[in-house]
Amino acid sequence: MTFPERFSNLPDYAFPRLRALLDGHAPGAAPIAMSIGEPQHAFPDWISGIIAEHAHEFGKYPPNDGTPELLNAIAGWIARRYGVQVALDRQIMALNGTREGLFNACLALCPETSRGGLRPAVLTPNPFYQVYAVAALAVGAEPVYVPASTETGFLPDYGGLPADLLDRVEIAYLCSPSNPQGAVATRDYWAALIELAEMHDFRIFADECYSELYRAEPPCGALQVASEMGAAPERVVIFHSLSKRSNLPGLRSGFVAGGPDSIARIKQLRAYAGAPLPMPLQRVAERVWADETHVEVNRGLYAEKYAIADEIFAGVEGYRPVEAGFFLWLPVADGEAAALKLWTETGVRVLPGGYLGRALDGHNPGQGYIRVAMVAPRDDLQRGLIRLRDCLYG
Repeated sequence: MTFPERFSNLPDYAFPRLRALLDGHAPGAAPIAMSIGEPQHAFPDWISGIIAEHAHEFGKYPPNDGTPELLNAIAGWIARRYGVQVALDRQIMALNGTREGLFNACLALCPETSRGGLRPAVLTPNPFYQVYAVAALAVGAEPVYVPASTETGFLPDYGGLPADLLDRVEIAYLCSPSNPQGAVATRDYWAALIELAEMHDFRIFADECYSELYRAEPPCGALQVASEMGAAPERVVIFHSLSKRSNLPGLRSGFVAGGPDSIARIKQLRAYAGAPLPMPLQRVAERVWADETHVEVNRGLYAEKYAIADEIFAGVEGYRPVEAGFFLWLPVADGEAAALKLWTETGVRVLPGGYLGRALDGHNPGQGYIRVAMVAPRDDLQRGLIRLRDCLYG
């Protein structure tokens, strides 16, 4: 019996690697979990009532693309947030979490060969959300890992790639605000990337699931900038989620929006292989996308956490205040060694940055960092960050 080779060089996923690194060692104090980006703030208390009210709809097959009410709520949010009007029936599809969409959109939209009959390329930041790479491999494309380091403002410099490579690119993934670094793509950055995509004829997959967690000004979006520029309608595909915005990671609700031809192909694939959101949960999502009050409260709680981190790490060399999202990206000599030391001496559990990156020419751009998720309750977060500072930077 044989198995496919296309996934054979994938490293173990980040969190099994972390368990292998840490679980054989006793924590140095009462554990504080700061490795997984799982929101811990309360979600709106009216959600349970909506599920109960619509529980009978668990007995129905849900619409694959999303209820009309849900699509209308999403379109309304896009219009309010980005000033862009999208067609409900042709430019939006509900997702069972954005990971599903980020993977399946690549299957639906990446051709078997690039222009000239060559192997297509898919660009991904490095470090990166792991689904980008596995999606590229699943379609037989070449994943191209582009460093997102301090030298590039923690966003990839796709424009610096060779022209012959860019001519093979079919899809470029970009996460803004970025995971793990929390960097925000400016309007100028998006405009330059869209111009590059127009020049070399590739699509941009904009993973914007952290867009509503920010310190000062709301980050601009890829669809917003593309619309302002008058770019080709199919140039940009955006992905959003309620997981971080509304503290609902277990709801598994998100959406994809883009040009009508792109969405039609994504819908066609999903009709065969998708897992639509159950009806009662679509009813929840309808309400949640339409409400901003709970989002403002959530953002205020993260603002308090930003301030705590700024105070604790004031004067620490290399500390960079969070622009957006909820991760600290802290420089260390070696991510694995720092994570192990922190666990065994303080009980604080963080993720080595190298687990989110890929080594190229012997260098992994995440290796000299740890990722710290600021999702714990305020007091636990403060204790954990103080332990971290004293252990690694004291």
